[in-house]
Amino acid sequence: MSRIDGRKRDELRPIKITEDFVSTAEASYLIEVGKTRILCCASLEEELPRWLKGKNKGWVTAEYSLLPRSTTTRVKRERAGASGRTQEIQRLIGRALRGVVDLEALGERSFVVDCDVIEADGGTRTASIVGGFMALAKALQRIKAVQAPSATALPPAGPILRHFVSAVSVGIVNGEPMLDLCYVEDSEAEVDMNVVRTDKGHFVEVQGTGEESTYSREQLNAMLDLAEKGCNELVTLQKKFLGAVLP
Repeated sequence: MSRIDGRKRDELRPIKITEDFVSTAEASYLIEVGKTRILCCASLEEELPRWLKGKNKGWVTAEYSLLPRSTTTRVKRERAGASGRTQEIQRLIGRALRGVVDLEALGERSFVVDCDVIEADGGTRTASIVGGFMALAKALQRIKAVQAPSATALPPAGPILRHFVSAVSVGIVNGEPMLDLCYVEDSEAEVDMNVVRTDKGHFVEVQGTGEESTYSREQLNAMLDLAEKGCNELVTLQKKFLGAVLP
């Protein structure tokens, strides 16, 4: 079947990445996946969650938000606290990042990765993971490169990031498995799935839901095959900006 934007069913949307979109952050990337645009910033903080103090381990967490006109109708700012959907997404991003971080090598410090959606056209949580990982990796590269001792200096020896991690959406739309769903496709999908995967082929998370439908093992395999193809392409793109050796 023909897709709304003319892509093949196994084709990612056009991707554009802008480094240091915000100059005040330790590292930042604006990631554009089709019409979806997300600003990802990594910030180093010396404070740790109370339950981690004294354990010689660090922490990585994420915050996610939709800006008011990121969608066709205005989204209200979550001044009273994150909604259930927002909490679920930022927990997913945090789990994806921590899944590839050696928290002991990080030491007693933490990183917060902020993912702010400027425009949403599907795949915001997966694009946040792709851009959020890049921001975290670039921040670690820059901080480890600082030779002078400082409170924010990181251990010079040994990698802190164990693997690259990427994520992509897949689904069944009108009976066809498809890669990287835009909003219209996602809203019409019989099955919607988000796949988070390392460059070594290991999965961090697979979220698959039948929307008033069920799916077969054969369809599941087809979606995972598409997701692996998309994640491989995304990691190749990440390596163009970060290099092949992780900090």
